[in-house]
Amino acid sequence: MVRRIDVTGAGGVRLAAWEFTDPPKSGGAEGAARGPGVLMLHGLMGRAAHWADTARRLSARHRPVGLDQRGHGRSEKPGEGPYDRAAYVDDAVAAIEQLKLAPVALIGHAMGALTAWQVAARRPDLVSALVICDMRASALGGASQREWTEWFRSWPVPFATLADVRKWFGEDDPTLERPRPARGEFFAEVMAERADGWRPVFSRRQMLRARETWVYDAHWEELAQVRCPALVVRGLDAELGRAEAQEMVRVLPRGEYAEIPDAGHLLPWEQPDAWCRAIEPFLRTATATAPG
Repeated sequence: MVRRIDVTGAGGVRLAAWEFTDPPKSGGAEGAARGPGVLMLHGLMGRAAHWADTARRLSARHRPVGLDQRGHGRSEKPGEGPYDRAAYVDDAVAAIEQLKLAPVALIGHAMGALTAWQVAARRPDLVSALVICDMRASALGGASQREWTEWFRSWPVPFATLADVRKWFGEDDPTLERPRPARGEFFAEVMAERADGWRPVFSRRQMLRARETWVYDAHWEELAQVRCPALVVRGLDAELGRAEAQEMVRVLPRGEYAEIPDAGHLLPWEQPDAWCRAIEPFLRTATATAPG
């Protein structure tokens, strides 16, 4: 069962959270009968629905919830934002508190991973464990932002069909070194049919605004402030390199490392079995020993 729960984020922004387990039949504390809470935070351009497979696998022992972050999915997309780091962190904290998930395990992919470790650093009382999936702690710089701007301009929107979406993002995108079918499926889930064809459910302008609030800065200091157990996961072909990932593990006071072969940036969807084999035992141990 999947049910939508509305959350009020920072500044009153309406957020859609998606719970992937059945609510308790009667009595008991909210969430207690469903196991330790897990909040899953997608990356830039993603949506909570991308976590459905991970959530199903975790639901036997945990209470998994996905959050459509502001500007994404079914959540509100305020024209003028804000789309800064404080807004995303405050939204996540609001979701944890309003859904009574604490102490929560945070799973984040890319931008969602940065949000997750910033929440863990600033509100350690709310977080029991942290999974960081393919997010760099170093500054990416202006060249990276310019590349993304040009990449967005290259999209042949509108797409005539979802098959065209899958083909372009999975095969024809000139930034790809080899075909990645999982990437095509990933982007098919963030498209909506309009009068002229299929277009993204998000604003590319807003995505660039959100991204520019982190690409110019390094995030090592906040990483060092994370006190809960933390797992850094990367794919061999991912954006996070091995040396930087291992340095992140060293900086984290209670860091661990996992590496998944034959996987790129979208490793939870490219290699779902290996991904879950990496995170499940970590979460089981970390949440079992968490206070609260």
